[in-house]
Amino acid sequence: MAGQTNTSTGKQLELIHTRGIDPLHESQLIFVPKHREIKDFHSLNAIKSLRFCSHCLSLSGNPPKQELFQDSVFSFLYPMAIEAWFMDENNEDQRLPHHRNPKEFVSLQHLADLGVLYWHLNPKEYENDEELKKIREARGYSYSDMLDLCPEKVENYEEKLRNFYTEHIHGDEEIRYCLVGSGYFDVRDKDDRWIRIWIKAGDLIVLPAGIYHRFTLDTTNYVKLMRLFVGEPVWTAYNRPQEDHPARKGYIKGVLAEKIGVPLQAY
Repeated sequence: MAGQTNTSTGKQLELIHTRGIDPLHESQLIFVPKHREIKDFHSLNAIKSLRFCSHCLSLSGNPPKQELFQDSVFSFLYPMAIEAWFMDENNEDQRLPHHRNPKEFVSLQHLADLGVLYWHLNPKEYENDEELKKIREARGYSYSDMLDLCPEKVENYEEKLRNFYTEHIHGDEEIRYCLVGSGYFDVRDKDDRWIRIWIKAGDLIVLPAGIYHRFTLDTTNYVKLMRLFVGEPVWTAYNRPQEDHPARKGYIKGVLAEKIGVPLQAY
């Protein structure tokens, strides 16, 4: 059974499932606990899985705007979720979207399988945001600083942007919270294809240690990021190839080989 109260009145929202097989669609159902308020969906605090069938969505009280099956609950409730897509391979301006033709979007589940974590928070409240505080405490992000990226505020701007856009890994997670502006994180998937992730204000993204990635601004040429670290800040880039690096080996063994598949995060 699944049910939802009228969220426009601010009443509590309930979505309840038990583990088992959906008798209507013969698909696996994943347990989702009761949520406190609709904002919990907005911050992705309790979504355990996006593998829900269209029947479950129809019980929400509002018909889906489009065909939504796997990877659909979040997209249905919050169409402003982070966007990601497979990139083309041309050498045009790196700040352009670089969609394939036709466009090939990537699901949140696919990103989760690569170990990428994501939250959407309120960037206007970052100084006193309880949700951000919970995430930081749970994951040990004890240090933070700010990074303004634009030609007017960064010395050797073009050089730094080239460095950010050179494919590399880190020995630790890369945690970035976008407060203003927008930009692209590109990550490699299991088949070595580039996936472009478009981050905008309110998006907090965690890239796992050892994943090949790069970063660039988009055509707005501005982003303000909060950088988060476990302990003292360390930002050391190891340019590809790094197949013998301990972080790369750990990523291949712990993420790519096992396909984690727990979407986004589990708090």
